[in-house]
Order: sequence, then C-alpha cells, then structure tokens
Amino acid sequence: MKGLMQDGPLMISSLIQIGADVYGGSEVVSVVAGEGVVRHTYRDINKRAKQLAQALQSAGIGMTDRVATLAWNDHRHLEAYYGVSGMGAVVHTINPRLFPEQLIYIINHAEDRILLTDPMFLPLIEKIIDNCPKLEKIVAMCTAENLPESSLDIIAYEDFIGGFDGNYTWPEFEETAASSLCYTSGTTGNPKGALYTHRSTVLHALMAGTPSVTGTGSNTTLMPVVPMFHVNAWGQPYYAPLTGSKLVLPGPGLDGASLYNIIHAEGVTNTAGVPTIWLNLLKHTREVEGNLDVLEHVIIGGSAAPSAMIEEFQTTYGTQVVHAWGMTEMSPLGSSGVLPPHIEKTATEAEKFDLKVKQGHRVWGVDMKIVDDEEVPQPHDGKARGHLVVRGPWIISSYYNNHDANEKAFTKDGWFYTGDIATIDPDNFLQLVDRSKDVIKSGGEWISSIDLENEAVGAAGVGEAAVIGVAHPKWDERPVLVIVPEDSDNPPSEDSIRDHLSTRIAKWWMPDLIVFRNEIPHGATGKILKTDLRDELKDVLQDAG
Repeated sequence: MKGLMQDGPLMISSLIQIGADVYGGSEVVSVVAGEGVVRHTYRDINKRAKQLAQALQSAGIGMTDRVATLAWNDHRHLEAYYGVSGMGAVVHTINPRLFPEQLIYIINHAEDRILLTDPMFLPLIEKIIDNCPKLEKIVAMCTAENLPESSLDIIAYEDFIGGFDGNYTWPEFEETAASSLCYTSGTTGNPKGALYTHRSTVLHALMAGTPSVTGTGSNTTLMPVVPMFHVNAWGQPYYAPLTGSKLVLPGPGLDGASLYNIIHAEGVTNTAGVPTIWLNLLKHTREVEGNLDVLEHVIIGGSAAPSAMIEEFQTTYGTQVVHAWGMTEMSPLGSSGVLPPHIEKTATEAEKFDLKVKQGHRVWGVDMKIVDDEEVPQPHDGKARGHLVVRGPWIISSYYNNHDANEKAFTKDGWFYTGDIATIDPDNFLQLVDRSKDVIKSGGEWISSIDLENEAVGAAGVGEAAVIGVAHPKWDERPVLVIVPEDSDNPPSEDSIRDHLSTRIAKWWMPDLIVFRNEIPHGATGKILKTDLRDELKDVLQDAG
C-alpha cells in the first residue's frame, strides 16, 4: 500500500523561488572586480536568473546542454547557478586555477557549449580557445562599460540578459535530471567529473542549511569563502535562500585584510573555507590587534584544521569552529563538527575540544563505515583504522563518462571509496588518519601526516606545515617536515620545533628532516600539493643510515 501524498519533483529553482517569495528582501552583497560592492535582493536574483534562462534558451541551449562558468563568488555566478540549472541545462563550474591543459580537457570532456567568464580570465581563454571546438559562445560576466578588449568574439553579460524581461516560469522535469557538474582537482591523471542532480542538490541543501549541521539560522549572514567553482561552494549558495540568510559573496579578494574588512562591514556571522584562508585571516587580525566579535561560526574543511587554529578562533575571538569533511563526489558535506546536545550538555571543555579537532559526526543522508583491504567492516570504536567508504543520495554512483575511474572507486556492494584512512568512534565522530596516498609507512607502522602537521602548526613561529613520507633505505619511509615561518625575518629554530613536538608525538614519529620554505605549494582549491613536495624531496634521505 502506498501513502496518499501529492508528488512533485525536487527542483533547484524552488530554492531561489522560495528566497524570492518569502525572503525577497534579504540581501545578496557582492564584491565585483571593477564594480566594487554591489547589492541585490533574492527577489532581484530570481528575476535576473530567469532573464539568464531566457537568454540561454534564445541562444539554443536546451535540456542537459552544458554551460560552463569561470568565475569568482559574486551575484552573476549565483544567477548562473540557478538560471542554467533552472531551465534544464547543466552548469559546469570550472576552476580557473587549473593548468591550461586541464582546462582544455574538462571543457572538451564536458562538451561545454557556452562559457560565462569573469573578464579577468579572458586572456586565459584566448590561449586555449582554439583547442575547444565545441565552445560556441563566450559571455563576459560584466557590464558593457567594463568589457575589455579581446581577440575573442564576446558579449557582456548584462547585454546578454538585458533584452529579456524575466517573465518566466521555472519549468518542472524529472528531479533526477543532471543539474551541475564539477571536476575533481586531482593531483594525478585527468580530473574526474561529478554530475549532480536536482534531487541530490535539494536534499543536500535541506540537510546543510540547519543549525545542527552548519550553525545556520534565520538571522545568519553567510559568506562562502570557498569558491563557487569548487563543489557548489559547499552548498551555501543553495541553502542561503532556503533559510533567508543574507548572503555575502567576497569576489576574488581572499587575503586576510579583505576578508577581515568585509566580515566587519557586512556583519558576517557564518563563513566557510579551507585552513589556508583562515591562517591568513587570523594572522591579519593579530597584526591589526583586531577582533572577530561578529563572527559566530567558521566552517573549516578541505583539509584537517590544526588544533591551534581551532583554539585561537574559540578562545581568543569567541568564534565557534565547525570542523567539517566532504568531497567533490559527495556534493560535498559528509560530516559536521556541531556537537550533539547530549555531548554539549555533559562533556567537559577539554572533551569538547578533543571532539572538535576531529572531522565531526556523519550527517543525515550519509552512511559511512571503515573497511580493511578485503572490504571487511571494522568496528566503530575510535581505535580501529580502515578505508573510509560512504553512500547516500548526494554521493556519486559513478564518475561522468569515465569507465576507468569507476572500476576502482566503489566497493563490491556499491559504497564509494573516499581515499581516506579513518577511525569512527561509538558516537559516529569521524577522525581522518590520513589520505591513503599520504599515510607514512615506516618500519611496518603508520605515521599520520595530518596529526604531525597539526602538532607542528602549534609550535611558536610556525605559519604553515606539511609532512610527507620520503623513501628511507632502512625504514622504507620516514617523515620530512616542511615549515613556512610565520615571520620570514624571524623564523623558529629547528630545535624549538623539535622540543615542541617531543612532548606531543611518539618518539618514532619525530621527522628525520625539517625543511624551511618561504611557501608551500597549493593546489587549485587551497590544498597542499604534496606531490610537488615529494618530487622535490624524494632523495633527501637516501644517504641516511
């Protein structure tokens, strides 16, 4: 017997429509290169997204056609999120930090027909356009006055949508239709595409836009610092209009000073980004002897947050850290560090801090477990380690048009291999031990590069740290610690770092070598590029005894 409920497809367009209908006066504030601070409401964004949908239809774009974006976080990119998917096409967000060869690959692999790009990226497009034969039209996301000279045949975004009135009804179609496409920024091989659906995106937004997952409430002012070209900006552009939250889009200026200023100018209460971003914000706040009184929650993901960072946010500035974990293949959220009520009420402050250093508990919609090499489930006792595998309604069932990648990505019963080694405790709190490819295997024992990095960052004078495993003639691999000083003119000594580590790690975890650098290489999404470090330092321990 079936229930007697009405049925209707879950549409991404319904998120911006409820924003316009119920929260129509809530602000969307953008920092736009060449235009400064630009203000709209959700009602405005909904209308402009409909104008974009009309313009795309007029240009011959139909169901499932791919429309690419190459842009930072501003209102036009937000309109593309809704205008493209809302009319039935697929919005393909492209990371402009990728190498030209990777850009060519994913534009061709996705078969993009139209590209919406910030003007600053036009020189990049000029270099690759001859290798992208299916790209028919390029729209510069700016006004006609700000349209730069280019060898390309381009049209300004405002002219592209300006001839349409926005008198448009969002269509309904199968909720399992493709809505958006994002390619992983893998460090080896070609990027792999995660193809999301309307259903998966709406379900993810309903989950993520809650206080128990991201700290989002009705009076929240959200600022996604994580770029909108990277895995849906962690869902914030989708759940902001669902909750009516004021949305602040910071544009390309992601340095500590720029973020500090906009946080205070716009009253940002909730923001999200990778640890590298927050290191710079904290550094600037210290330098100006400032405060972060307005900032209530900071969501940290992308890589593990050092305990020293969490402590500084919470103890010095009163900002609660929500440690989260997810992946491109997971839309992306899989876990959240918001403490459950029974723990919040009964745990000591020390116990709460120990949990916040972990990657949080699984969220509704995500099942997770750890398995051994033979895919045998391991206990969730907080001690057993295993390969982390997941499943759920916003987790990919396969990569887009990539049979080779699919063969190794799933267990025999269909769970997705995340590539992480992890523990899970009885309260379902996840702790990543390491990436499978980054864990250091020394003399038959595992050393967690993540744990070692997090302890190193807590040492006085250390700005950033990376740990890699380097081949060793006796122990197979040994850890090498790469340090970026907080102050290059007054770096910490190697002895001071070793003294700090000696009371916090097992003796055999102590790095064989500490290397000082002015910077550590980062990938397109802010993650440390350990492949580059491994290539550079692969032979440094070959003469060790």
